[in-house]
Amino acid sequence: MLEISTVNKGAELVSVKVDGIEKMHDGVEFWNRHSPVLFPIVGKLKDGKTIIEGNEYQMGQHGFARDMEHTLVSKTDSTVWFELLSTEDTLKKYPMEFKLCIGYELEDNRVKVLWRVENPFNKVLHFSIGAHPAFNCPFHGEADKKGYKMYFGDVNEIHHHGNTSDTGLAMMDEDIVISLEDHCTDITEGFFDRCTYMVENKQTGSVGIVDPAGRRYITVEFDMPLFALWSPEGKNAPFVCIE
Repeated sequence: MLEISTVNKGAELVSVKVDGIEKMHDGVEFWNRHSPVLFPIVGKLKDGKTIIEGNEYQMGQHGFARDMEHTLVSKTDSTVWFELLSTEDTLKKYPMEFKLCIGYELEDNRVKVLWRVENPFNKVLHFSIGAHPAFNCPFHGEADKKGYKMYFGDVNEIHHHGNTSDTGLAMMDEDIVISLEDHCTDITEGFFDRCTYMVENKQTGSVGIVDPAGRRYITVEFDMPLFALWSPEGKNAPFVCIE
């Protein structure tokens, strides 16, 4: 049996249970979020500022939608939809009128995450949108991630750039190649301490986490040009974000 829970703040998915077993990070320690939706930017602006139509605006990391109360507009046994409308306050940070719709749908043993951005005016609407779900890892109560693997569908290697806490969200120039065995790489000690893994150019549309017994207990499927992998650096945090 598949169950989900959501909250109005950020229209955030906070729980995914399969047969009563929680798959998502509880948001209690290390990171106080579960699965925020990033809008209208993904990442961090240089000096927290941007120029739009000649005017300067300030906006925090990953935008503001994740910290705002969304309106619950519909709910059934298998779907739930929220919406967020631009306000006077959002226009001070991002001078674009918008309607952001976020939905979740249960389909067999999957949760479909649905986004729709509506433009109410005849004006170009520039935005980015992204997911940031945190999944329990380790999953069976182990002390660390030893024996766990990251899975990348249908590829034998992954090319990535990274960013570190030294540079904020600036990308490394180096193109790093991870060779895969059976589409997987081990989560070694310190795997997430060096950087956030930024994988561009639509190299795969399927990323998952494999437990020490070889069972893939989480798979994220997507049609996006890039994804990232993150867990807090140097903290051995019990979760992995597939962003």
